[in-house]
Amino acid sequence: MEDVLEVYAEPYDPRRPKVNFDEASKQLIKETRVPLPARPGQPQRYDYEYERNGTRNLFLFVEPQAGWRHVHVTEHRTAQDFAYAMQWLVDEAYPEADVIRIILDNLNTHKIASLYEAFTPAEARRIARKLEWHYTPKHGSWLHMAEIELSVLQQQCLGRRLPNADTLTREITAWEHQRNVEKATIDWRFSVTDARQKLERLYPSLPS
Repeated sequence: MEDVLEVYAEPYDPRRPKVNFDEASKQLIKETRVPLPARPGQPQRYDYEYERNGTRNLFLFVEPQAGWRHVHVTEHRTAQDFAYAMQWLVDEAYPEADVIRIILDNLNTHKIASLYEAFTPAEARRIARKLEWHYTPKHGSWLHMAEIELSVLQQQCLGRRLPNADTLTREITAWEHQRNVEKATIDWRFSVTDARQKLERLYPSLPS
């Protein structure tokens, strides 16, 4: 916990960006009947019946201090999918960075080993050398700023029926563009000092 909080507290440095990464899934829902359009004083209405149309995985990157985010929509969330997402982060999102501090949870695919499953050893090592890994504690999702951004995505974009992958991608792209134009940041205020005071009971007790 303190490691993540110390990273959050560091001043913004474009050569050493801090990027939170997380993933979620979205169920695709097709309508079986055409929804009734909205009218004055009445929202659009949907039939209670629907057709499941598969799911898609969402890889979300967010740099809270810069007000930037990006979402990859993928069919799966395997170790190789994760590895290609990290390659994109290094080569396309931050090609000029000296190092990228990546904050992520402890999912079993979120490991350097995933790079070696997807790429040659030389390529995997090249990507790994540009990444500095910082893991949130188990059961510590409240420390993960990507969770905040995923919540915003859910509320502003995903909280409705989306019928197929093309529609999902199009809607997320529009949401992402608007958020980036606004440069929406996350004002994180919980510090190591706060943690030691408010979560004192969680720290090991030293003998007196």
